[in-house]
Amino acid sequence: MPVRILVADDHEIVRRGLRALLDDQPNWEVVGEAVSGREAVDKAKLLMPDVAVIDVGMPELNGLEATRQILKALPQTEVLILTMHESEQIVREVLDAGARGYVLKSDAGKDLVAAVDALCQHRTFFSSKISDMLLRSYIRPVRTEQPETARGRLTAREREIVQLLAEGKSNKEVANALNISIKTAETHRTNIMNKLDLRSITELVRYAVRNNIVEP
Repeated sequence: MPVRILVADDHEIVRRGLRALLDDQPNWEVVGEAVSGREAVDKAKLLMPDVAVIDVGMPELNGLEATRQILKALPQTEVLILTMHESEQIVREVLDAGARGYVLKSDAGKDLVAAVDALCQHRTFFSSKISDMLLRSYIRPVRTEQPETARGRLTAREREIVQLLAEGKSNKEVANALNISIKTAETHRTNIMNKLDLRSITELVRYAVRNNIVEP
């Protein structure tokens, strides 16, 4: 049986490059592509890939939330996070979301195939810079910052709504995207603003950027 792979990135040129690298491997097949986190979740449920290669910074639903939803629905699927960020906070959140691999886009040319191969064998894989970062973190535990603590108070659904609002979506658009009523979307928005003690969408956007829910 060929290894079935899903590629999710909102940049077409990146998806093309990833697909070329992966399809070139014997017995590997890219069975689908996605341009947003929400589409990645939907296609994963439909195609049931062995490995999903997911970018962190995607519209509608970021890669971390998409990873959580994919692994909840498909625990046998392995997720490889692909990103340009070398942030220790994001690495911790990637691991917390359940992904087993983390490859920097700058290292994809040399690391991608090895990473997917490792995940196919249910082993972990990290770019060398990330491995060094994790080792330093293990030796020197990092103090948890307040933004992470605040974010932890939000539910998964609330984090989805924060991303949509930060991307400029109206209550009606949020409701349509999540298949909920406008009144429910409004209630979520009010609860989120109260939980985080925010008074404007501008403050919400700053919060979303600071906590890696959206990219600046």
